Amino acid sequence: MNESPRRIGFIGTGVMGAPMAGHLIDAGHELTVHTRTKSKAQDLLDRGAAWADSPAEAADGQDVVISIVGTPRDVERTHLGEQGTLSATKPPVVIVDMTTSRPYLAARIAEVAKAKGVGAVDAPVSGGDVGARDATLSIMIGGEDGPVRRVWPILEVMGRQLVHHGPPGAGQHAKMVNQILVATNIVGVCEGLLYAAKAGLDPEKVIESVASGAAGSWSVSNLGPRMIRRDFEPGFFVEHFIKDLEIALDESAQMGLVMPGLALARRLYEEVRAQGHGRKAIHVLLPVLERMSD
Repeated sequence: MNESPRRIGFIGTGVMGAPMAGHLIDAGHELTVHTRTKSKAQDLLDRGAAWADSPAEAADGQDVVISIVGTPRDVERTHLGEQGTLSATKPPVVIVDMTTSRPYLAARIAEVAKAKGVGAVDAPVSGGDVGARDATLSIMIGGEDGPVRRVWPILEVMGRQLVHHGPPGAGQHAKMVNQILVATNIVGVCEGLLYAAKAGLDPEKVIESVASGAAGSWSVSNLGPRMIRRDFEPGFFVEHFIKDLEIALDESAQMGLVMPGLALARRLYEEVRAQGHGRKAIHVLLPVLERMSD
């Protein structure tokens, strides 16, 4: 394994990106950060990170540039745009996109990057805001072996479970599997806790009973207690989840797959957004389902 590079550009310091970048500072890396709203990066700047006015500036002369932004359009603009990372005067050695995005876009970025002598890795994550804060993310990696080996020590600073799934775009495909599983599971968690409440059970005791059995899941153990507390502040936005479900449905259709559970979850979350909860956490589905039962 190559020695971890130490000059890193980091683009996107939201709910997930800010703590991830913080771990890199703690590990001794020299960070230059860029995000649309500079105030969201203030804590990192106070801790010694430098500020860049554009993705190109954040990328200039860096060993590695990492991005975790909102949508595929944001990813495209960040790396392929007029002020994107690949337009830097001195492009980075490797770019790593950790946004959940479209597999074909990851492959396209890798192709453009390779023509410029730059490595590209897609490395979307799972684990939410808790995983980002605790550096316990699961990181799903796509890319050629050389760039992946180069950035592996950096990714280990932010995550606990790292798996290299294959060529560019493979990490994004693995993340779609993750989102398909989450989509159907979170509906079940909400419905199960609604049932428990109507049956007069103590929901905390219910979670204690089921979390270690066949029905156990990350969503039960981590989001279930938040539902009980009525804490719907985002670790991951509903509107971003809908974007992920749309990508998963599009990819499934291209493969000739029929995904009724995924389609149902997307319809439910469209209703959640229509009720004004697009910037809440995905388990805000619970009160929406409650109102359906009233």
